Amino acid sequence: MVGSDSTSPPSAAVDAASPTPAPLSSPMENLAPFSASIADLNESRSEILTRIQSLKQDLQSWRSKLDTQVKTYRDEMSELKISLDVEAEQLRSEFQLLKATLQQQQEDVTSSLRNLGLQDASGDVTEKPNTMVEVKEEAITAEDKAPAEEEINKPASE
Repeated sequence: MVGSDSTSPPSAAVDAASPTPAPLSSPMENLAPFSASIADLNESRSEILTRIQSLKQDLQSWRSKLDTQVKTYRDEMSELKISLDVEAEQLRSEFQLLKATLQQQQEDVTSSLRNLGLQDASGDVTEKPNTMVEVKEEAITAEDKAPAEEEINKPASE
């Protein structure tokens, strides 16, 4: 047994020396695929970050263009509103003038009828202020005009 004791320690020393170099080379071999994967991931990350930056710039450009377009449309709408307000005021003024003119014409016709003695059956000609009068425009020929002028120019005694 003594001999077996003496052979054991030298083999233990050899076994102890061999496991030490094996673990050192094994982790290096295992890191090579990981380092390649890490390099790929870093490259992919860089591409993604570049793409994100590009998208941010595109978004900023789009917002700027949109803001410009909105401002342009607002300015146009403001101008159109002002123009519409001016035109509406002009139409109001024209309608007031037209209304006054029509009322004056109605008063003139009523006055002329009173002067001619053409009053209605009750003897009074009633005026309706603020009523719209529909006026028909007809072409008056010389033949139509002549009898009307004769009727107007007739002396009241006839």
